[in-house]
Amino acid sequence: MPDAIWIDRDDELPALARELEAQPWLGIDTEFLRERTFFPKLCLLQISAGTGIWCVDALRVDLAALVPTLTAAGTRKVIHAARQDLEAFYLTTKRIISPVFDTQIAAGCTGFKPQIGYAELVKLLAGVVLSKGQTRTDWSKRPLSSAQLEYAADDVRHLEDVAAKLADRLRSLGREQWALEDCAALGDSRLYEPEPALAWERLRGLAQLPPRPRSRAKAIAVWREQVARSRDLPRSWILPDAAIFELAEANPTSVAGLVGLRSMPAGFNAGFAAELLETLREEGRTEPSDLEPSQEIRPTAEQKALAQRLAQIVDARAASLDVSAEILAPRGDLKALALGRRDVHATTGWRRAEIGEELLAACRP
Repeated sequence: MPDAIWIDRDDELPALARELEAQPWLGIDTEFLRERTFFPKLCLLQISAGTGIWCVDALRVDLAALVPTLTAAGTRKVIHAARQDLEAFYLTTKRIISPVFDTQIAAGCTGFKPQIGYAELVKLLAGVVLSKGQTRTDWSKRPLSSAQLEYAADDVRHLEDVAAKLADRLRSLGREQWALEDCAALGDSRLYEPEPALAWERLRGLAQLPPRPRSRAKAIAVWREQVARSRDLPRSWILPDAAIFELAEANPTSVAGLVGLRSMPAGFNAGFAAELLETLREEGRTEPSDLEPSQEIRPTAEQKALAQRLAQIVDARAASLDVSAEILAPRGDLKALALGRRDVHATTGWRRAEIGEELLAACRP
């Protein structure tokens, strides 16, 4: 395959779109930065098709010209571990690349470890060892070096070959529907732009708080999300998770009390402090929405035993299918089932027939 073609002018995009639109497969990858921002900064879009590779400078061109091609139903887009790439493209264009064949998902469905990396998969399926020399590159700097461009091109150079081998494996195992359903789920825009009012769902351990501190933690998490989005700054730069929990427990009523907490960042913004105190005051004027202690705080001995039995069922089924248990039912699903939920991931779609019905049967008295 020849060297990548560099594209950094809008007038080059129509010809590229025409060349791509007739292809049955497109290999896609992105390079972006988000260490200092809330939203990913899309820097480069790599595309492979047939015998060509193109590196599109996303900092200099309007990617909207490629949206019709990258969302055309008749062309499968091959991406490895697609979620972050889809997020970066969606937040730039407000469109989701589709339909997607995620080679990491497909690999997991055929027996590879669920989080297998692209380089490892290429080595195993294509027999090619890829360079890792540019993994910490600042992709926003221009011009890119020849080594950087080669690295970027390699990220899509072998996608079609890998995808074809995985598709063959899926067919031989009768698991095409597995990959189809899991890849289709990536088309939900809520994955890439979640509702700010539900920002508290990101907090681990929230259920362990009593009702009133839990309600305060939710309000603080929503405030942090809104500020981080409006300032385009990482959440942790506004307020770390540990500070949310300490604030929720302490419920300070003054700036001195707020900034004096151990987990508060040094030099916390005075304007933020005033907003945060008002958020706490406002939350205190309402009743918590969940007054009851969460079931997740102290599962009973019976619930723990049920979760263990469910794990044994999943492990046995995974071994018979030669896939990771995580592919069938993550441990969080089993805990939720033991606590009484029935609408978990493992009981929907293709998983219901493979493992869900058996799990539900084990949950019945």
